[in-house]
Amino acid sequence: MNFTAIDFETANSSSASACSVGLVKVRDGVVVDKVAWFIRPPAGHSEFLYWNTRIHGIVESDVADARTWDEQLPDLIEFADGDHLVAHNAGFDMGVIRAASAATFVETPSFSYLCSLAVARKTYHLDSYKLPVAAMAAGFEDFAHHDALADAEACAAIMVHAGRRHEADDLAHLAVLTGTRVGVIGPVPVEHAPAVLQ
Repeated sequence: MNFTAIDFETANSSSASACSVGLVKVRDGVVVDKVAWFIRPPAGHSEFLYWNTRIHGIVESDVADARTWDEQLPDLIEFADGDHLVAHNAGFDMGVIRAASAATFVETPSFSYLCSLAVARKTYHLDSYKLPVAAMAAGFEDFAHHDALADAEACAAIMVHAGRRHEADDLAHLAVLTGTRVGVIGPVPVEHAPAVLQ
């Protein structure tokens, strides 16, 4: 079970308005590295809305000296180092990568990814599959929900626990066992793209 879990918080309803990111690297089912940083959203996507700030607590002054998406994207790519990405409700987080890249005129990086929300739905029997509830089922409790790093750690815990529960050899095998899909973003050549598993 090797992957990088990722979570973004946004300043407003625009997917391009990423204001923080958390990244957690997992090797053989164990967290081996983690990092987080603020992001200064690009012009036209930089307004901090009350409702977003109420959720994650980040305000405009927190990101005033932060690097922009295009400035910090190479660090994100370097940290992930070719891993599958994992996120809870991955469509949102992959949408942030696409939109923030487009808004800053950089190419969307190529990643394969798996959604921990989809895996949780095929692994646990819960009333809700929101991140705190699914994380609790995986034995990861009392974390600061909507802190990007804490959410990435919770996501990683879900995937590791699900992998063990399903006796998966790796992330692609877990996708097969749970009937979930490995997605792809970015300009990935067909011959190099990971298999899309149904």
